[in-house]
Amino acid sequence: MPEAVIVATARSPIGRARKGSLAALRPDDLTARMVQAALDQVPQLAPTQIDDLLVGCGMPGGEQGHNLARVVAVLLGLDTVPGATITRYCSSSVQTTRMALHAIRAGEGDVFVSAGVETVSRFDKGTSDSLPETHNPVFGEAERRTVEIAEAGARSWVDPREWGELPDAYISMGQTAENVARLRGVTRDEMDRFAVRSQNLAEAAIADGFYAREISPVTLDDGTVASSDDGPRAGVTLDSVSELKPVFRPDGRITAANCCPLNDGAAALVVMSDTKARDLGITPLARIVSTGVTGLSPEIMGLGPVEASRQALDRAGMTIDDVDLVELNEAFAAQVIPSARDLGVDPFGDRLNVHGGAIAVGHPFGMTGARITTTLLNGLRSRDASVGLETMCVGGGQGMAMIVERLS
Repeated sequence: MPEAVIVATARSPIGRARKGSLAALRPDDLTARMVQAALDQVPQLAPTQIDDLLVGCGMPGGEQGHNLARVVAVLLGLDTVPGATITRYCSSSVQTTRMALHAIRAGEGDVFVSAGVETVSRFDKGTSDSLPETHNPVFGEAERRTVEIAEAGARSWVDPREWGELPDAYISMGQTAENVARLRGVTRDEMDRFAVRSQNLAEAAIADGFYAREISPVTLDDGTVASSDDGPRAGVTLDSVSELKPVFRPDGRITAANCCPLNDGAAALVVMSDTKARDLGITPLARIVSTGVTGLSPEIMGLGPVEASRQALDRAGMTIDDVDLVELNEAFAAQVIPSARDLGVDPFGDRLNVHGGAIAVGHPFGMTGARITTTLLNGLRSRDASVGLETMCVGGGQGMAMIVERLS
């Protein structure tokens, strides 16, 4: 059975939504630039050898619609390369990498581009989730319950299944984070300390040139060049973030500082069989060891990384002690802290998100999977380490994980 290896990675800077460096760029144009940047790293590969272009996108509608992947292929002149656009919300471009892994192991292809994009700045043109009156009315009572809790607050979270009721399948991510914080007893102080850690680590990584090594600069239409992430802030302190008010509930613990912002960005990986890489004389960056995807109540989706990571570790024949670096997507500090602890990883230690995470860097939903892969491989190289785990929670109540082994 052939192994699936990653031979190239590219990611754009991450812009602040609507007011940031990438706000004027269409998602298809931005994705095309990152796909080309990744392909440029493997000149031995002829475009006609690409079996499929798979693009993850959290909400693929509006400018992100029209089977975005196929639009990107045509923009790049890759008329013979088919394309598919995949959504699994925050893990969409882990899903595309997983699909490439499966196809290679099944012998149904040798070369795949796994990309991801989200441009929240362009959501005004529509998304897959933007049309009114599209929610299934069977969830009406659950949605009303969420609204009531958001307005009045709650001391804890209890699974509505225990009362014979449906969970809220459409619940906002901020409300799920508040649920997790109460269910797992995560305090506001812990969240704020974690947020400050993320910002401070990102600041240090930028100063060290870490992120510059993985970012493909983007030239804008006015000739200016975006070459760094908009989000990280210098000099963030606990005193400054502790003054912020909650944003989702009157008695809430989630603030603008201890959750990720809204962002724009794209990333791309070139994934191929180890035999094809050998034939082309390409040295792989990493081997994809295993993946996992699991489900849980939509109302506590933030704990999704736990079982998904355990599944991926089990399939790899590993334990968490075998993992050198963990990249756990920082949708909310409220969910990273308990998820890490459940996995046996210190959320404030030296293995988790050691260069900062989405709280500082940003979280363009469809991009995040491929971006984290890029950062994880960068981190493994920087530390001369071998095994990395990336994982994230997923809207709707899911978790996803992937284990990679650095090869060069």
